[in-house]
Amino acid sequence: MAALAEPARGGATAIRRPPLVRELLLVAGLFLVYKLGRLLVTGHTGEAFRNANQVWDLERALHLPGEDAIQSALLHSDTLVHLANTYYATVHFPATAAFLIWLYLRRPTHYVWARRALAAITAAALVVHLTYPLAPPRMLGMADLVDTGQVYGPTVYGASPEADSLSNQFAAMPSLHFGWALMVAIGLIVAARSRWRWLWLLHPLLTLLVIVGTANHFWLDAAVAAALLGGVLAVVRLPHRPTTANEPSKPVTSAKAPELVGAVR
Repeated sequence: MAALAEPARGGATAIRRPPLVRELLLVAGLFLVYKLGRLLVTGHTGEAFRNANQVWDLERALHLPGEDAIQSALLHSDTLVHLANTYYATVHFPATAAFLIWLYLRRPTHYVWARRALAAITAAALVVHLTYPLAPPRMLGMADLVDTGQVYGPTVYGASPEADSLSNQFAAMPSLHFGWALMVAIGLIVAARSRWRWLWLLHPLLTLLVIVGTANHFWLDAAVAAALLGGVLAVVRLPHRPTTANEPSKPVTSAKAPELVGAVR
């Protein structure tokens, strides 16, 4: 019985990592496309504000809670709002990079899947940025929200959106802050084996509260990002692991294969 079980273990673990240099170039290219792609859709200020008014009205029609409810809670403490701004400015890229590095080193099959999913949702988001420029709620007069980044710091944006050469401030929908955070959580839940892995959902939840509370995104920006990611994950699936001739093919998941082998023995 042990001999029959061993090939499944070997098949599940004998997965080659993609070449490191190629992956570094691919991931660096993903981040570069993300930054440069946003800059390509600048210069649509009027349309971006018209769209922001539409989103604000749609949220009220859907009876969504006002973004000001979250911001009011943050503004009770200068320290809290500063922490929220810091989280927005510093966690997005490093957390995603750390996620990919961990998968590359520990779960190479999951790494390829996650990298493809992140690339796909980024590409889809850029298409939306191009076709539907959107001013964030902090710029919308009727929202009566504070630009917490400018008032309390730190901020990643220039004081004048039109003169900001480092980022496009009219690319609020969808929120890739939320989309990437949700993918990180899903990827770690699928790839990890710890019983505590579901706590990774706190990352996108905290990200959602931060992006809304700092008035950088509407609720619907996060909803659209989640919908895009759902579509991506329906198409970009985990590859199937090698199996024995008598064993049906199964997707690679976080199932505890070594424990199953021990049970057979």
